[in-house]
Amino acid sequence: MEEATAEAEHKGWCDTELATNEHTRKEKTAAVMMLHAEIDELSASIAKETQEIAELVAGIADLDKAMAEATDLRKSEKEKNEETIADAQEAQTAVAQALTVLKDFYSKASEATALLQQGQQPTPPPIFDSPYKGMGDEAGGVVGMLEVIESDFARLEADTKAAEAAAQKEYDTFITDSRVDKEGKETDVEHKTAKKGAEEQALSSAQSDLEGTQKELDAALAYFDKLKPSCVSEGVDYDARVQRRQEEIESLQEALRILNGKEIV
Repeated sequence: MEEATAEAEHKGWCDTELATNEHTRKEKTAAVMMLHAEIDELSASIAKETQEIAELVAGIADLDKAMAEATDLRKSEKEKNEETIADAQEAQTAVAQALTVLKDFYSKASEATALLQQGQQPTPPPIFDSPYKGMGDEAGGVVGMLEVIESDFARLEADTKAAEAAAQKEYDTFITDSRVDKEGKETDVEHKTAKKGAEEQALSSAQSDLEGTQKELDAALAYFDKLKPSCVSEGVDYDARVQRRQEEIESLQEALRILNGKEIV
């Protein structure tokens, strides 16, 4: 009976310890699996954020380079256009002055020709070797040519101004769009950098938790191995031993009755 009581107490203790250990092993195993999944997810997210931040930084650098190149090109183009416009204006002024001189000259020459046609013989200018006959045809050709040249310079000025205005507008639009794009990328970099920092802290915490939880699981597994010899293996034959012990007790009780003369043969 003492043996039965001791074994029952031991079995009760084993059942309690095994149940507690099983609960601990299941809980810690689930926690380890969850932490592994969390670490994998955080690691993947951090890698993705790192790549996206690098792409954004590269995009910002490309925008800075493109804006710098566009600014240099615009400056050079503007200087060239302004020079062309100034030259065209100066040329127009020069041609206009030449036309004024020529028109005045040919006007006076026409008056001299008219006097000659009326029989008057004015004294020819000293530059002429022969009597002046007039330059009606030549006057029209030269003046017309100068007027065409003046018109060409005026058109060059207008076309250059129009081209300059269009180029400046295109440049302003490009710079404005690029700056907006750059600001957006910089904002994304800030947000992603902050998110990456938070995820790195969470990853460090999860790795620390995993290390502690894994130690607790290893301890529970080690304790389970210690329980096996005295609880698991013995527990398998416990019911059979109880049955045999009960049969032995009944047999001993029967023998005791016989010895006491209580058994009738």
